[in-house]
Amino acid sequence: MTVKAKKHLGQHFLTDEDIAKKIADALIGDNYNNVLEIGPGMGVLTKYLLEKKPKVTVMELDRESVAYLNDTFPLEHIKLDTTSDKFKIIEGDFLKKNLTEVFNQEQVAIIGNFPYNISTQIVFKAIENREFVPEFAGMFQKEVAMRIAEKEGSKVYGILSVLTQAFFDVEYLFTVPPTVFNPPPKVDSGVIRLIRKEDYSLPVDEKLFFRVVKTAFQQRRKMLRSSLKSFNLTDSLKEEPIFAQRPEQLSVNQFIELTKKLSELSAE
Repeated sequence: MTVKAKKHLGQHFLTDEDIAKKIADALIGDNYNNVLEIGPGMGVLTKYLLEKKPKVTVMELDRESVAYLNDTFPLEHIKLDTTSDKFKIIEGDFLKKNLTEVFNQEQVAIIGNFPYNISTQIVFKAIENREFVPEFAGMFQKEVAMRIAEKEGSKVYGILSVLTQAFFDVEYLFTVPPTVFNPPPKVDSGVIRLIRKEDYSLPVDEKLFFRVVKTAFQQRRKMLRSSLKSFNLTDSLKEEPIFAQRPEQLSVNQFIELTKKLSELSAE
């Protein structure tokens, strides 16, 4: 039995075993037992995860893939009976699942060869659930992977970069060519690793921080005194050096300081 890749699900099945193992090896933490793989397809990555971690859950929306995994994995790959709690298959949409209910508030690392069309949404959901996600690794369209990992001063540095790096340390690991997929995508892919920061709470109001970052980058070519005018900046505040910069020039810590200034402004 094989699974046909479905365009509407953004499926590109990885066929290179060495790369699959390298992606599995991107998970380096040992302070958790659970791993969640999103979109396992035919399980090329799954079998290497099962060699590494005590409990592996896969979440798959494609019914054909779910049938393949149910028929193939318990018997041929992991030699487990179907009642084992080491391996669990969940049919459904990751973006609609409540992770705290699925894993009973236990820590869980997230990994996968992510569909390009929902990859940024997957990252944002990991950020929302960061209390339970100590580690996150996987494959994205290269452009997206670079954007997540990029530091200030770059043209690709943006909302996704700042919001991810506020809570996780990000490392770009390696690039993957289109030729190792079936069907091959039209672009290169990139594998990154996110490790949750020891202190993953912000010293400012989180909603305000998100609003400041998103508002600033909506007009990324403008200086902050212009792009943030909706915050009703005072004349004296506009003269501060930070407001003469453009958003891509600010580090995560500078965005936190900026949020503090705007918070004080609103409190006056």
